[in-house]
Amino acid sequence: MPCGNKLVPPRLGKGQLLDASMVHKIFIRSPVYVRPSVALEPVIQEDTDTSTEEDEWVKEEDVFVPATANSPVSDRNPHGVQTRSSQPSTSGQTLHHWPDPRVQVDVSATANSQVSGSNPEDVQTPSSQPPTSDQTLIQWQNDYGTYVNLINETTDDEDDDDLYAIIASVEEKTQPKERVPISEILGELGDQIDNTQVCKFNINLSAVLDGALRGFRRLSYDPKKKTFIKFSDDRGTTEEAVDLGGPRREFLRLLIKALADSDMFSGPEGNLNLALSASAVRDDRYFIAGRAIAVSLVHGGPPPCFLSRTLFTCLTEGPDACCPVLEDITDIDLYSKLKKISEAKTLKELQQFAEPLTDYLANAGCLRPLTSLADKDKLVEDVLMFQVVQRVRGPLERFSDGLKTLGVLKKIKLHPEAFRPVMCYSPGTLTAEIMEELFDIRWSEVGSNNRADENRVVAYWRDYLQDAEEEEGPAKLGDILAFAAGCHVAPPIGFCPEPSLECQRGRYPIANTCINCLKIPLPKSYDDFKRNMDFAIQNTQGFGME
Repeated sequence: MPCGNKLVPPRLGKGQLLDASMVHKIFIRSPVYVRPSVALEPVIQEDTDTSTEEDEWVKEEDVFVPATANSPVSDRNPHGVQTRSSQPSTSGQTLHHWPDPRVQVDVSATANSQVSGSNPEDVQTPSSQPPTSDQTLIQWQNDYGTYVNLINETTDDEDDDDLYAIIASVEEKTQPKERVPISEILGELGDQIDNTQVCKFNINLSAVLDGALRGFRRLSYDPKKKTFIKFSDDRGTTEEAVDLGGPRREFLRLLIKALADSDMFSGPEGNLNLALSASAVRDDRYFIAGRAIAVSLVHGGPPPCFLSRTLFTCLTEGPDACCPVLEDITDIDLYSKLKKISEAKTLKELQQFAEPLTDYLANAGCLRPLTSLADKDKLVEDVLMFQVVQRVRGPLERFSDGLKTLGVLKKIKLHPEAFRPVMCYSPGTLTAEIMEELFDIRWSEVGSNNRADENRVVAYWRDYLQDAEEEEGPAKLGDILAFAAGCHVAPPIGFCPEPSLECQRGRYPIANTCINCLKIPLPKSYDDFKRNMDFAIQNTQGFGME
């Protein structure tokens, strides 16, 4: 299909067939280029030898005569099909030249027209010259009439999901799309949530993932219901605050961190691939991991930001489309041996470095004779695909199934560029300036005694944010935000309500994460302000902890 001055083959999903019915539907909506697997031979009538001149024309390749406004149009081809020009026969035989299959034919102009098999003059004929023999004409009419009748029997009432997927797969590759903000995408998915119904999670801070697994597996759990979190501390004391959003964000923040640290993922921080865990497969935890990420994105929690680019490509384009790199190998021993193979300079070195991996290569299906140095790249590629992708194909499918919750995976495939920064690692973007703009200051009335103190302390607050950025960077700013709103980064879907800042008479800051309100103290000096803020933030472990 033509897109952006290119010819792009459609990408078929699992179970999709590009059959006659589907091709017919695409014809109606878009031009299609068809190329047969073998060359089409001309049909030559018997009893007469072809002339040398015509033989030379038939053998001639890649000569196209485009239809133009000034080109003569055959009476039997009123739509101006682009065909080869043919030399007239001088020996009286009938020679049918079929057009080259790579020539564009605009079939969309006639796909919706009512065509009769007995009236070939009303359609685009596939032959560049009409038949001259009555017998040939009748046979041609019958054959073409059968074709037309079969096409017309295809109704447009069938499910067009596959059709749209095929066309979208082509357009995604070539046609530029308007960047849609991820907050808008997730906001659309968030409209599915019914805030009048809740699903309860009972979470102990020392075993967040365990509590999440129980909650997600409960028969009454529905991702379209509002999530209600009740924390308990290590002493079993229940935190009684009503969950208006803060406990939920805190839970999702801790859950995302627990997933990254679990046995289901492996790799350097911020660049994790799926790991193969027999216990996780048995307990179906890969599905729960995908569902947890989807729920976090739509329910106002933080993004994962730890998937590798390879894993993200597997999710958006399929496992066969990704290209793993050596850095995706987390097994140190395998990595070192594979690196030696990739750096081999001679065939002898290649064979020598591959020898210790003989058993592994046999189990991976990558064992083959190494007869030249050129075999090196293919061997490394096969090992990387097996170790990083094929070995975890089952867990990947279940992880993808979990991400389908609330339609998240579908949106990821439609808007990969919008989701990549929140699914994969990206450098911390939280700055003092962003934090300052994030909090709406609630001032007292102008001229009041409190207003004078607030003017002084707000300056302390801004200095505190700048010092935090210079001393520890985005990490400390994230701790401040987590203290105030239960989330160490701004959720991709946005805060609801927006964070606010108030001043209060007291020694230490107080945070109400349900309404995202941070109340800061009113000390006399900046040193006291900074010391008290640091003490409160560093010694707060979460909900239910005094």
